[in-house]
Amino acid sequence: MPRIALVDDDRNILTSIATMLEAEGFEVEIHYDGQAAWEAFTKSMPDLAVLDIKMPRLDGMDLLQRMRQKTTIPIMFLTAKEDEIDEILGLRMGADDYVKKPCSHRILLERIRTLLRRQDAILGTMPAKTEATKVMERGPLLMDPLRHGVTWRGLDVALTVTEFILLQAMAERPGFVKSRDQLMDVAYDEQVYVDDRTIDSHIKRLRKKLRMVDENFNAIETLYGIGYRYNEE
Repeated sequence: MPRIALVDDDRNILTSIATMLEAEGFEVEIHYDGQAAWEAFTKSMPDLAVLDIKMPRLDGMDLLQRMRQKTTIPIMFLTAKEDEIDEILGLRMGADDYVKKPCSHRILLERIRTLLRRQDAILGTMPAKTEATKVMERGPLLMDPLRHGVTWRGLDVALTVTEFILLQAMAERPGFVKSRDQLMDVAYDEQVYVDDRTIDSHIKRLRKKLRMVDENFNAIETLYGIGYRYNEE
C-alpha cells in the first residue's frame, strides 16, 4: 500500500488521522514539524504528503517549495478556516489539493484516494484503457502518461501531477483554446474551488520548466480573457 506522510504540530490530529489511514491499510509516517519532515524526505520520499501550513521550524509553504524542487508526488494541505489566502497560495505554488480543519475523515480519505488514483493512472500502475494512456507526440513535445514522462526536444521535463494533466489537456488538441474553467475541471474535482489566478500560476510554472530546457519555448499561448492554447510547431 502507498506510504502517506502526515506533517502537523497538532499531535491529536495526527494520531487520529494516522489511526484512520492505518485501518484502511496505508503505511503512515508522522512528523511534528516541517524541518523533521524535510530531513526524512531527503532520505526517502513518501507516495503522498499531507502538510499543515503553520508549523514550527519550517512551515508548510517552505516545505512545499523544497519538496517541489525534488519530487512530483501528490501534496495536500490541511488548512484552518482562516487560512484561505494561504490555501490559494499553496495551490499556486504546486500543492495538489487542500482540506480544511477540523476535517471529516471520510472526506480526507476520499481526497487522498483521488490523488493516488490520478498518480497511479499517470504512472501506469493501473491498466491502460483509454487513448489518454498512449504516448502523445506534438511537435517537439512527447508525453508518456504511463511513465509520467515529458520530454521537449528530447530533454526531460519534471512536472507535478497537476502540471502534467494541464499540459496534456492543452496538447491533445493543438490549436484549440482551453478556457480556464475547462482547465479547472480537468485538474480539480468539484469539491475543490480554485480561481482563475491559480490556473494562471500553474501555466506560469509549466512555461518556466519548459523554458529551462529551451529558452525559446512558446508553444503555450495565452488568449487574454479567454484561456490557453497549445500550438504545435
